[in-house]
Amino acid sequence: MIMNDRSEHNKVQIIYNCRLPEQTGFFDVTLRGEHIEQVSSRVGEDIALESVLEEDLISNERKIDARGGLLIPGLIEPHIHMEKAMLLHRMPKEAASLQEAIAMTVKLKEGFTKQDMIARSLDVAYRINSYGVTTARCHVEVDPVLGLSAIESLLEVKDRVSDRMDLNIVAFPQEGIYAAPGTAELMKEAVKLGADAVGGITYMDPDLDEHLSFVFRLAAEYDLPLDFHADFSLDPCDRGIMQIARRTKEFGYEGRVAAGHVTSLGAMPREEAVLCAQQIAESGVHIITLPATDLYMNGRQDTDNVRRGLTPVRLLLEQGVNVLYGANNIRNAFTPFGTGNVMDIAWLLAHTAYMGSENDAKLLVKMGTTLAAQVLGMFNYRISAGQTADLALFPVASERELLIERPKPLAVWKNGKMLRPIKTAEDY
Repeated sequence: MIMNDRSEHNKVQIIYNCRLPEQTGFFDVTLRGEHIEQVSSRVGEDIALESVLEEDLISNERKIDARGGLLIPGLIEPHIHMEKAMLLHRMPKEAASLQEAIAMTVKLKEGFTKQDMIARSLDVAYRINSYGVTTARCHVEVDPVLGLSAIESLLEVKDRVSDRMDLNIVAFPQEGIYAAPGTAELMKEAVKLGADAVGGITYMDPDLDEHLSFVFRLAAEYDLPLDFHADFSLDPCDRGIMQIARRTKEFGYEGRVAAGHVTSLGAMPREEAVLCAQQIAESGVHIITLPATDLYMNGRQDTDNVRRGLTPVRLLLEQGVNVLYGANNIRNAFTPFGTGNVMDIAWLLAHTAYMGSENDAKLLVKMGTTLAAQVLGMFNYRISAGQTADLALFPVASERELLIERPKPLAVWKNGKMLRPIKTAEDY
């Protein structure tokens, strides 16, 4: 049915007969404009609509019969690289190590153009949006090879997809800051151009303390959050996360710092890992596990008793750390697979972190929505009156079924706007 976009801003939308996360029974959710106006339990008989979607153009009201489907806050992808996704066809061979993947990508970056980066980033953006993602944090590379071209490309992509999702851009020094001369000035310029966060990496510069001093001071100068790639190894002596935690407290940045990978923590004796996790929790640093990449890249040097290569998710959760999950890469040297479906990553994590119970499924969905929102400074991201209407409706009856089936959503709302039909990469 054709929607009247001119009246979309004031449209009343009533989503009937839906299930909500961690709730029992059925609910009606009323949207007005960009916000959720009311959430109420179903009473009496179900209202039988003639179709899943009805439009009343006279009253400017839309009714959607969810038919018992699960309505969740829009999914959040907290850690993804868009401008270096979709590179499989350009790779000369499979990367056999993290160092080889980095070197291979450096070579490929020499051929990147803005048009190319925009096209591949739009492909990824539309893919993840079609699976229910309404917000994504993108790590965008800043180095002497690309200069500011990747940042400029993603700023354009951010604008082009703004009607269906928010992109949060991290200026990310993949090759290091001092190991790649000129990067420090480029990072400053990236922030001035409009980067939303300052990135860092613990394993590229020879002096981590110097690296951390630069990125923390840059972030503090512009009042921006920080997001790191940290301790991507199985060496228990790699403890950059501890320096990040200390700096976070020194700068008063509790709750505004995230770190992806942190896989060396999983190689430590449990007693030591617990102590580290406690310090991470005290600092308020969010940990983002990236299982598709971490499982694929780690453990390759082990000949016996090959280690899994994940950060210890349960241990971190037990110590009060906010743990999230992300795709990281899609179809490149670091991760040769990926569809853009966030629930694929949750499913993989459920298997490899032993999170198979019904309660675990509820937690995993929460980790991809309400808890993931915290890394972006959104601490009231849930389905309740007054909240922004970023939503996804799935044809499943529970979080566990969502994790098992991993279907595309029936509908997605961004700022109250119903994205129907949902566009995919093939539509562009």
